[in-house]
Amino acid sequence: MNKRELIEKAAEATGQPVKVVTAVLDAVLDTIQTAVANDDTVSITGWGKFELAKRAARTARNPHTGEPMPLAPTVRPVFRAGTGFVGLTRQKHAASK
Repeated sequence: MNKRELIEKAAEATGQPVKVVTAVLDAVLDTIQTAVANDDTVSITGWGKFELAKRAARTARNPHTGEPMPLAPTVRPVFRAGTGFVGLTRQKHAASK
C-alpha cells in the first residue's frame, strides 16, 4: 500500500474528504519526522515508537584490503512496533498457516 492508497482507505473509513485526510496525514508525518530529527521519541501506545538510533564512532576493516578504516558516528531513525501491532501481525499470520 502506498501513501495515496492509505489516504483513500482512511478517507473511506472516516467519511472525510481526501483533501482533509491528506492534510492530516502530512501534518502527522511531518511532526514525527521533526520530533525524531530533534532527538525526541514519539510513542503511540500499543502501536509503536519512533526514535533516533545512535551509533558511536568505530573502526572497521576494508573487506578488499583488510586495512582498518575509521567510521564516523551516525544516527538513523528507527521504528519499534508496539505490543498491539506485533500481536495483531502474529495473530493474522498464525491464522493464515
